[in-house]
Amino acid sequence: MLIFFVCITILILGYKFYSPFVEKQAGIDSTIATPQSRFGEGVDYVPIHPVRAFLIQFLNIAGVGPIFGPILGAIYGPVALVWIVIGNVLGGAVHDYFSGVMSIKEDGRSLPEIAGHYYNIVFKGVMLLFTAMLLFFVGVVFIMSPAGLLSNLDVFQDTFLANNTFWVLLILGYYFLATLLPIDKIITKFYPIFGLLMIVMTSMIAIALLIDAPQLPIAVDLFAYFTTDHAHDFLAPNPDGLPIWPLLFITITCGAISGFHSTQAPIIARCLTNEKYVRPVYYGAMVCEGAVACVWALAGIAAFPEGYAGLKDMLNIGGPGLVVNHIAGSYLGVFGGIVAIIAVAVFPITSGDTAFRSLRLTIVDAFNIPQSIRNRLLLAVPILTIAYFMTKLDFTVIWRYFAFSNMLLSTSVLWLATKYLFDRGTFHWIASIPAVLTTGVSVSYIMTAAIGFNLTADLGRPIGVVVVVIGLVLLVFIDKKHKSEAA
Repeated sequence: MLIFFVCITILILGYKFYSPFVEKQAGIDSTIATPQSRFGEGVDYVPIHPVRAFLIQFLNIAGVGPIFGPILGAIYGPVALVWIVIGNVLGGAVHDYFSGVMSIKEDGRSLPEIAGHYYNIVFKGVMLLFTAMLLFFVGVVFIMSPAGLLSNLDVFQDTFLANNTFWVLLILGYYFLATLLPIDKIITKFYPIFGLLMIVMTSMIAIALLIDAPQLPIAVDLFAYFTTDHAHDFLAPNPDGLPIWPLLFITITCGAISGFHSTQAPIIARCLTNEKYVRPVYYGAMVCEGAVACVWALAGIAAFPEGYAGLKDMLNIGGPGLVVNHIAGSYLGVFGGIVAIIAVAVFPITSGDTAFRSLRLTIVDAFNIPQSIRNRLLLAVPILTIAYFMTKLDFTVIWRYFAFSNMLLSTSVLWLATKYLFDRGTFHWIASIPAVLTTGVSVSYIMTAAIGFNLTADLGRPIGVVVVVIGLVLLVFIDKKHKSEAA
């Protein structure tokens, strides 16, 4: 259990000491008017109290990402917790923070518009494509995952509520309303409550794990893990033959670093009443999500005393949803397990509707479409209709595309943040180093994945490492040149 406490401590210290340094580089000015005060129109630009903004942002970015991803990543052992913490403090939280900073500095605009401002029309088009693609996949994933969880509840068996299609249609109907209505009709009223629910539910799981600490398997102890027969180098595969580099980094994105979070940034950036709230809302929400991811990664390991084989078998039978059901029932009892499952089903629904809302905002910003109810309908109907037919596909296929596009978008946003810091003349390394590393991960994955070039691991993985080395060398050269020109 020591590794768990160390991880949570690092997350807290990261927010306490590293986030103020990051904020110092961003050029925050608490005296200037925010987009909300300049463009308030009662639909998307609506003032929100910073505490509510934090809870909404936390709920928007979380969904089942920091639950399903860490459970899948638990197959790799305690090293999953190490990646979550390091990726969160140095990569994910920085990524989320600058997503908020750049959006609030650019009138609450969406990412493609910001990319066009700092780079060019080509980069804007690329960002528009990947942003729209990711938001759509997120929306579809967050229809399929809660529908699967709810239809498989034991209490619903032998009733019409066990029908997966019923839940898919019900969730789609809610998404339709939430996408059309002004943000203060549903999101600002109820989502802070759901955000608190996620914190409470995760805390219940964490407390149950701590109480059960003496019975936890040796694999939870990172130090034992690396000093026994489990020891292996960083590139070695897990017991199923899947390599840590790059698959662990693609498997666990939410909680560590997730491009999806940047697509949610404009929603809250249009509602903040002061720039000084950007750090606690964006960096803080990501640190909180990292803690959630650590709890579920630990739970994924601890709930199977028989080891890796038990987790793998359950994932093969029912995916991470069945594992959540098993963990909740094992640690919280029958009633607590049902409550936890329902809560876990609610979280992706609240992220799915903001994903489709963000998709609408992205299209509106890109093509300057007026925000009339008619235009919102014309966008929402075809998007949600296509989403319905996508739910008929294999969930694992959708998740695979979601995971890769998630990492790719986060890489693009980090390079965008690097350009923002370069233009300001401040310490760009806080964004550029994570950008280089995630570029290497993306390249290694697409080289070896079946959806990419499908090269052998021995050939494809080193290509990503070479990309990282070349990227760092180029950054050093560009940094020196930039400083010389500035002087």
